[in-house]
Amino acid sequence: SISLTEDSELRQLVLEILHNLIDRHDNRAKLRGIRIIPDVSDLKIKRDKISRQDVSFMKKHGQQLYRHVYLGCKEDDNVQKNFELLYTSLALITIELANEEVVTDLIRLAIALQDIAILNEDNLPMFNRCSIMGLVAAYLNFLSQMIAIPAFCQHISKVIETRTVEAPYFLPETILRDKCSIPLNFDKDDKSLFFLTHKIVESLGGSGYSVERLSVPYVPQVTDEDRLSRRKSIVDTVSIQVDILPGNGAEDKVNSTEEITFEALKKAIDNTGLEEQEKEKRRLVIEKFQKAPFEEIAAQCETKANLLHDRLAQILELTIRPPPSPSGTLTITAGCPHYQSVPVYEMKFPDLCVY
Repeated sequence: SISLTEDSELRQLVLEILHNLIDRHDNRAKLRGIRIIPDVSDLKIKRDKISRQDVSFMKKHGQQLYRHVYLGCKEDDNVQKNFELLYTSLALITIELANEEVVTDLIRLAIALQDIAILNEDNLPMFNRCSIMGLVAAYLNFLSQMIAIPAFCQHISKVIETRTVEAPYFLPETILRDKCSIPLNFDKDDKSLFFLTHKIVESLGGSGYSVERLSVPYVPQVTDEDRLSRRKSIVDTVSIQVDILPGNGAEDKVNSTEEITFEALKKAIDNTGLEEQEKEKRRLVIEKFQKAPFEEIAAQCETKANLLHDRLAQILELTIRPPPSPSGTLTITAGCPHYQSVPVYEMKFPDLCVY
């Protein structure tokens, strides 16, 4: 997708176009600049009740929007403007398209973004990690005031107050300011600095939000584009490995063949690691169907079904299409059959039949 291109400035342009499409009440100027807003009501945000069309749109495309925000935050060349535009994207989705179900998904997304910074599985620079923490703080502060649930607002405010004293670099006003002192590492054990899922679940319990859904970690949905790129990368890797294999003629081939014995194959097949992987895969599948949102599962199944349908249609089109015949093709017009003959000189014969 172009919104996930390697060029940070192009990603900024795509996000600005997205804002133009989503923002129907000209709220962008009020959201400019990522910051902790003390009182969101002072912004005088304009919004309407979420329409049925908006609900349908988010059910169909919501996961794709969340995915682009999630992966966009993981780009290591992000600068201040990228984080500001990603924050604005989340805020505009909240204003224009968010019902209770979407709010639940947005909270799950925010916690997943926080985990990107804490776990750092992508080896992001410390500036990026702190900026993501600031983005999450600014957005959850905005969201908590928009839905106005006291217990939720209290948890968000408490974490922000703790950061102000102990870790100001986790707030956008500090980390996105010039000459900010960046920490050398994260203290992952200090839970008071982080927004905690179980605290959020407790604060939203009984307020109409799906507590079970909040407990399921957000995972970006895999698209057909990802599957195709992954297949291509696997093929490229195999090709490279084949190309770099040393070749010294027939002797090397004979030796390599002799080394592949029955015992070697048996050991490879009996590898216990494969069994553990299969068990883990089955467990994840069962857990997904028990806890994952129905719309997310349905979207994945629909994507696979559409891909299979397209492939079958292509195959059937190639196999069912009849070759041209000198007697012509039969067409029925006004109940009467007519043959449209094909001239012999226009027909394509196999090479062996041409004299």
